[in-house]
Amino acid sequence: MASWVGMRATATPAQLDAVARAIRQTPIIDHHAHPLLKPDALAKHPLLALTTEATGDAIHSATTSLPHLRAVRQLASVLGCGLSWEAVVAAIEDRRLQNPDDWTATCLSGIETILVDDGLDGDDAQPYSWHDDFTRSRCKRIVRVEAVAEEIIRRLARKLGDDGDSGTNAPAPVFDMFVEEFETMVKTALDDPDVVAFKSVVCYRTGLGIPLAPDNDAARTALDYIVLSTSASGLELQKLRDDALNNFIVHRVASLIRDSPSKQKKPLQFHTGLGDNDLSMTSASPSHLQTFIRAYPTVPIVLLHAGYPFVRETGYLATVYENVYADIGEVFPCVSQDGQERILREILELCPWSKILWSTDGHWFPETYLLAVMQMREVFETVLCDYVRKGHIGWRAAVDLVRDVLFKNANKLYHLDLDFSELQEDVTGVLPGACQTDADLLRTFLKDQPTPDFVRICWTDYTATPRMRMVPFRKFVTLLNEGKPTDIGITKATLGMLQNDLLVPGASATGEYRLHPDFSSLKVGPIDGHISMQGEFREESGARVALCPRSILQRAIEYAAEHGLSLLIGFEVEFLLLERTPDAQHQYTPLATDGHAWSVSRYFSHPRLATLLRDMVATLASMSIHVEQLHAESCPAQFELILPPLPPLEAVDTLLHTRDVLHALATQAGYKLTLHPKPFPRACGTASHMHLSIQSPDGENPNVYGAFYAGVLKRLRAICAFTYPTPASYERVRDGCWAGGRWVAWGTQNRETPLRKIRGSHWEMKCIDGTANPFFAVAAVIFAGARGVADRGRLEGVWGDCEMDPAVMSENDRAEMGVKEMLPASVDEALRALRGNKELVEMLGEEVVERYVAVKKAEEGLLGRMSEEERRAWLIERY
Repeated sequence: MASWVGMRATATPAQLDAVARAIRQTPIIDHHAHPLLKPDALAKHPLLALTTEATGDAIHSATTSLPHLRAVRQLASVLGCGLSWEAVVAAIEDRRLQNPDDWTATCLSGIETILVDDGLDGDDAQPYSWHDDFTRSRCKRIVRVEAVAEEIIRRLARKLGDDGDSGTNAPAPVFDMFVEEFETMVKTALDDPDVVAFKSVVCYRTGLGIPLAPDNDAARTALDYIVLSTSASGLELQKLRDDALNNFIVHRVASLIRDSPSKQKKPLQFHTGLGDNDLSMTSASPSHLQTFIRAYPTVPIVLLHAGYPFVRETGYLATVYENVYADIGEVFPCVSQDGQERILREILELCPWSKILWSTDGHWFPETYLLAVMQMREVFETVLCDYVRKGHIGWRAAVDLVRDVLFKNANKLYHLDLDFSELQEDVTGVLPGACQTDADLLRTFLKDQPTPDFVRICWTDYTATPRMRMVPFRKFVTLLNEGKPTDIGITKATLGMLQNDLLVPGASATGEYRLHPDFSSLKVGPIDGHISMQGEFREESGARVALCPRSILQRAIEYAAEHGLSLLIGFEVEFLLLERTPDAQHQYTPLATDGHAWSVSRYFSHPRLATLLRDMVATLASMSIHVEQLHAESCPAQFELILPPLPPLEAVDTLLHTRDVLHALATQAGYKLTLHPKPFPRACGTASHMHLSIQSPDGENPNVYGAFYAGVLKRLRAICAFTYPTPASYERVRDGCWAGGRWVAWGTQNRETPLRKIRGSHWEMKCIDGTANPFFAVAAVIFAGARGVADRGRLEGVWGDCEMDPAVMSENDRAEMGVKEMLPASVDEALRALRGNKELVEMLGEEVVERYVAVKKAEEGLLGRMSEEERRAWLIERY
């Protein structure tokens, strides 16, 4: 083991998790946003503006844009409504009526403070300080300089009209009066602790091509004309459109900031890049500001909105000028996900992250804040974790990047003096092993173990067939020592093939995924000389593969976490031991009964069986898998082994490894172990029951766990596509035999319902067997349950607590208990139920469901061409 010293490695899942936690938990200083509208002004602005800068008739086309469609999915998930724009609008309007403050608080969750540009929408908007109720620290103000100048000009024009001085020439001192009042307001703002910055929208007015010095004479002439003409007409100035006057205003503000006595200069923000059709895109590139930037080297200048689409220009200016900073706001949520990822990558191509800031550019509606934060976290995680995996940046540096961009850079630039250490979640503290490399994990894991011969990297395909690649241990260690990736190239066909390796329609042998080992899942075995890890499929870029079963479960866990849920799951492993025979027609036969029955003791006196069962428990214990119970089940040589409760991903990984261990030991002892749901028509079936409990702080609240299991019951017929995935599954589904029955129902300690309540949030799901891919099955249950919580679903008044077998209840009694549906009776019926459940399809992913259905249809066709005995033997061989 001494040769391991100095081993280098790719990032571990724990390290990637540390980066992801930083992204999700770092408090956000939203350094540029706008006020929310007052309730009576909401109707003046279209909700479609959430994801677009389009206005007027052009805004209606937004419904066919990728940003809009993504926003609909995300808002529907948070609101717990249907996946349509109409449903989202209705749900938002309901929140506005029922709990507007609660909804606003939800939308602004995670934002530490907002720096508010309040120069937009006037009396329709809430004052900047109003937002204090929804942020942890007091909000601050950004002064929009054009709004200040325009208001002064309006007052001067009104005064001129009131004094009766309107004529062919404006009074000589008008310009001087304007300058004096403008400078006074700017200096007042410089001294005001609630004002942290200034902002210019000259990009909208006359473009960013600001000359090196202002033309004061031209500015004076322009102001005289504007004051005179508006005074004479009685019309008020709307927006300044004069080049000379706009340039004068911006220069004067920059000069006042430069000349202010304070060493802590307040920044000057510039709108750059995308906006509504009021600006000229050809003059919106921040590169036009280069001359102006050079003229004021001590004035901090912030280029807003990534300068999109001039992102690289923005990054360049922030890189080469000490006083320039790059903001990457507004593109969340106004640009597609791929576009946002590209923007983040482009800004990081050149620009130091110490010069990057993030903002929501939230305005009008609280949903703009919500979408911006959700999408930023999603994109940051994709891009930064990809960089960490590739070794472009260390995981600690990635955490620093996140904290700097989201909090520290703005805290320093705007002199906010907020204490990050008191505000942040303890990102590193919640991950005791986060600092360990893959090599550290492997070294610690094998500290008291003999050096293995092989490393297994495992996955489970769409037919629930466990597969793996083996790497000789010396080769694996060499890869780590040389700092090379330990992932393995696997054909994309693997997620679209049957048990006999035939491809299903839509799958192709073209292309390759990378199978990344998860070192946190390391286990000894399942046989001597081997160690094993579960793997996750990634694209070449490092991005998650949408079709990867393990990644789908991870998404489900994340979805549940977004709704405040954490779970523990434990599995019952039922298995049957068979004798092998040379008879080609009947390859496996049951063992002699000897009066075998449920929980009888005599079978544990059988020498071979007693030894095998003892070795199973001992071997698992040596792998830190501690069996909680072991007993005989009803079918001859059928046993049940109960695993401990674990977090969902660890529970599934443990289940799969346990099955591998049991298969190996049974084979070595001369038996065939099978998970076949109904290996013999007249004997009891074999299941893989799953126990669930909600571990989050509010988990034992009946409203919470009731909503969770209501969500499961509501989608149970669709879930059966994953939990009862083969024709053999439906041979087991019977009433009156402790198999969970055929009705969509639940009952306290009722083993004839598919959901059995044990106590509190601890329930058992009985409608699952060993032919199911547990990643899919658990993911579907978690998605469904979490959606139930999001929907605030209810058991009470919908499904009653069945105290008896629903099969023996009268039709009226079933109706009173809400028992109205039966579980599917076939794979085909279950797949139709899955396809018809739009919510579950959306959560799992349409691509996933399409591929799963294709595999199951092809598998059904393959099995349908076999005789009953051939099919039984074929499945016993594989499960």
